Amino acid sequence: MNALETQKVNVHAKKRRYSNLLTIGKEPTRSQFLTISVAVFVLLLLIWWLATSSGTIKPIFLPGIENVLLRMITLAQNGTLQSDIASSLYRMIIAFTISSLMAIIIGVLAGCYGLFKAIVEPLVDFIRYMPVVAFVPLTILWTGTDDIQKFLVIWIGTFFQQVLMMIDAIKRVPSDFVGLGRTLGLSDRKTLLQIVIPSALPSIWDALRISLGWAWTWLVLAELVASTSGLGYRIVVSQRYFQTDTIIGYILLLGFLGLITDQIMRAAEHVLFRYNRRRS
Repeated sequence: MNALETQKVNVHAKKRRYSNLLTIGKEPTRSQFLTISVAVFVLLLLIWWLATSSGTIKPIFLPGIENVLLRMITLAQNGTLQSDIASSLYRMIIAFTISSLMAIIIGVLAGCYGLFKAIVEPLVDFIRYMPVVAFVPLTILWTGTDDIQKFLVIWIGTFFQQVLMMIDAIKRVPSDFVGLGRTLGLSDRKTLLQIVIPSALPSIWDALRISLGWAWTWLVLAELVASTSGLGYRIVVSQRYFQTDTIIGYILLLGFLGLITDQIMRAAEHVLFRYNRRRS
């Protein structure tokens, strides 16, 4: 087989590998995943550049990539960018931690014991359909416009969804595991602490990772409405002065920060729950 035939075989094999991704249940390899992901981002950036450089879209509606980068560099040099990131991270971390701890405790109890389930689940199901935006004026009346108000908005937006996800995580623990604990003569408390919770931890962690994205969303909402610092506040101020480059830059920054925190959670999951990955 000559070099040309070998090259054709390799091309066909590569096409076959990518076409297999259209098969139900077929997972991409790590290299395929990275290649496709990078290609999508490059394509979007190229479309953005073409739309702005050709004059199809006016800069006041969508500034060029270079203008956004220059604006973000300027904000970083005068310290504004770092200050806004620090304020938002502080609020998000505190509120998300409080919400998660409360949701884990209540969700585990409701997932294990019928009494707690009867008390918690109907109430949570009722409240979680209420729009978080409608609570924002109330939170301002209750707590003012300081950081407590931001914590409260994030808590309302994440806690009730987290509780249901924790209950579901506990329900996923096979009943055989609980039966094994009873066979071994373990008390309900020991069965909960030594069997149920360790078995549910991967699902609990995954629920926390998903709800972390909601926390970023509600953080920005709280800062958009009533704040004097943070990423959301800077977006509002920029909107008043038609600084579209700052708005676009901060929106992209929020997506980048959310992606980083999500990847950190994923990496921690691989380290903490290696046994679960090997079993699956």
